[in-house]
Amino acid sequence: MRPTLYYSAALVIAVAFLGGCATQTSRLEMDYGTSYKLSKFNQMLDPAAEKNLEPVYGLNGQVAEKVIEKYEKGFERPTRPPTYMLSVGGIGSQSQ
Repeated sequence: MRPTLYYSAALVIAVAFLGGCATQTSRLEMDYGTSYKLSKFNQMLDPAAEKNLEPVYGLNGQVAEKVIEKYEKGFERPTRPPTYMLSVGGIGSQSQ
């Protein structure tokens, strides 16, 4: 009688441990990546644009390059001219 009780207790414990390994897909795992896919899709102006094989009209390469160079130069700070301090007899004057 005693060995049967031990075997049945061991069987119940084994089933409980193995039951913990058999998990179902959680709601989080089912929706994994949905937010990324939705944000990517919502940023597309025209999802069917890849099927349009007509050439794109606009600025040619040389004009576009000049526009970009002018745009980037707009952020550069101009250098200030050097400032000189002249002192004559304790009276200071500043010239540029």
